[in-house]
Amino acid sequence: MLAVGLMSGTSLDGIDAALVDIEPRNGGYAVLARATRTQPFAPEFAARLRAAVAPGIPTPSEVASLDVELGALFGDAVRNVAGEAQLDFIASHGLTLFHDGDRHITWQIGDPFVIRERSAATVLFDFRRGDCAAGGHGAPLVPFADALLFASPQTFRVALNLGGIANLTLLPPGASTMDVLAWDVGPANMLLDGFVRRRTAGAQTCDRDGRFAAAGTVDRGVLEILLSDAYFAQPAPKSTGRERFGEAFLGTLSRALDGLSVEDGCATLVALTAQTVAAAIQPHARSGEVVVSGGGVHNPALLHALRERLPDFGILSSERLGVDPDFKEAIAFAVLGYELLRGRPAGLPRVTGAGRAALLGAIAPLRLDALLDRLREELDAHAGHRT
Repeated sequence: MLAVGLMSGTSLDGIDAALVDIEPRNGGYAVLARATRTQPFAPEFAARLRAAVAPGIPTPSEVASLDVELGALFGDAVRNVAGEAQLDFIASHGLTLFHDGDRHITWQIGDPFVIRERSAATVLFDFRRGDCAAGGHGAPLVPFADALLFASPQTFRVALNLGGIANLTLLPPGASTMDVLAWDVGPANMLLDGFVRRRTAGAQTCDRDGRFAAAGTVDRGVLEILLSDAYFAQPAPKSTGRERFGEAFLGTLSRALDGLSVEDGCATLVALTAQTVAAAIQPHARSGEVVVSGGGVHNPALLHALRERLPDFGILSSERLGVDPDFKEAIAFAVLGYELLRGRPAGLPRVTGAGRAALLGAIAPLRLDALLDRLREELDAHAGHRT
């Protein structure tokens, strides 16, 4: 199957699109990324998104407009990455406008029907609410794909995504999808980006290449204040987002953080991410490999802080295992889309806290009968190849 996976994360900076070949193989999938592309949001559109997420209170008209406009941008991203290729399907995570896992509420925007019209292919979407309806957090969902992509027969691995939020998947040697543990650890780039925007009055939107953090010194007092947040002591399953660690969180810490230079503030926020990630991993394994993806993989200061706190773990980019770190989540949702077409539950109750393994996603169909015929042919051919 030839598919495009679409992801727009909590950093609110753009759309990641991955054109992938997916083939069933040995109980899992062989996944080959043929092309990848990031489509940044225009500054004005990004500002509207930031105003719409918590603690913003957008009007219904603005939410509806953002939904349609984002759908058009997703559709453009599909065509930009796929060109004239004939796609089997598109799997879109959308963009999370609101998430409260404890209340089993989540909402993603990016009109799938607009994507379908611009892309001329079936669109699979709304992956999180099926898990919420079954009593889960609706997050994280990528661990299902992490197990297929990164599990090793011999090595304890941790799939660590450093996006706006840091989330991890624990993969014991030989782990299947049913064996994994995973949760959202806490903030990663979200606080760093917000802090840099505040301190530079919007002139800079992130700590590019970790330069501020590398030049700064961790303020231990401020770090202890950050670490005292109750979320870090909360047991899994758990999930989080901008509702907890966004602009409102920065506002409550303004007195402490505003007393620091931009360099020391970034160094302290990097230490927060590294320390909470290390504390999440260490009770489960003494050594192994941490496979890093997401924007944080490009922050040497953050990777250095992880190596300091996890000296017996190899810290490596997912690229070393054949998965582009900037597009892992887009690829993962393409895999989840294939599971939906097969009618197989991909929710992991052990991860999300759901009462059962839920079928994830909805379908905006286009020539669905033909798509399902191709799916059956591919599955039959694979089954025949194994016999």
